[in-house]
Amino acid sequence: MEAGGVGDAVLSGACVLFTLGMFSTGLSDLRHMQRTRSVDNVQFLPFLTTDVNNLGWLSYGVLKGDWTLIIVNSVGAVLQTLYILAYLRYSPRKHAVLLQTASLLGVLLAGYGYFWLLVPNLEARLQQLGLFCSVFTVSMYLSPLADLAKVIQTKSTQNLSFSLTIATLLTSASWSFYGFRLRDPYIMVPNLPGILTSIIRLWLFWKYSLGQDKNYRLLQT
Repeated sequence: MEAGGVGDAVLSGACVLFTLGMFSTGLSDLRHMQRTRSVDNVQFLPFLTTDVNNLGWLSYGVLKGDWTLIIVNSVGAVLQTLYILAYLRYSPRKHAVLLQTASLLGVLLAGYGYFWLLVPNLEARLQQLGLFCSVFTVSMYLSPLADLAKVIQTKSTQNLSFSLTIATLLTSASWSFYGFRLRDPYIMVPNLPGILTSIIRLWLFWKYSLGQDKNYRLLQT
């Protein structure tokens, strides 16, 4: 096997491994909901937006014939759907949850109708679908910026997940390299904000953990 083929296989495997690792962080929320039979401290919107994101990229992967995208987003869509069903089961606000789900799925179905029925040219469909998925992914990566601002205000990283931060950094970096290797800007570009926000999170962990340790030592003296 050629060196390029080996490198591509390793990079593809890294994308699959890191992304599924990131998706599996939701299993802790799933166990929490099952153990407490409630949705306290569990956010629903990330499950829903990630599921829609997976379904969008799955369509792009099918259209492009990219099995790395197909495998990752098929498994991701199944996991996110599982999280959504568990949330729906234990949530006291079922009507609101169903309304949010139906609204976003309606947008997704309208998008499918547009791309598959009104854009007959395969290359144009691939470009427009790639642009749609890219914009959606960028918005997902940038949405936690409000939470990061809150961390700076409170000087506490208590509400940040270190494991999710590492998983997001590895996932974003691997997909950026994968997109660069394929010369596919729709894969490469939207993952760059994920690298940036992950680095900011790591800096916040370093900065405020040091500050918290210092405050603890001062209290001890």
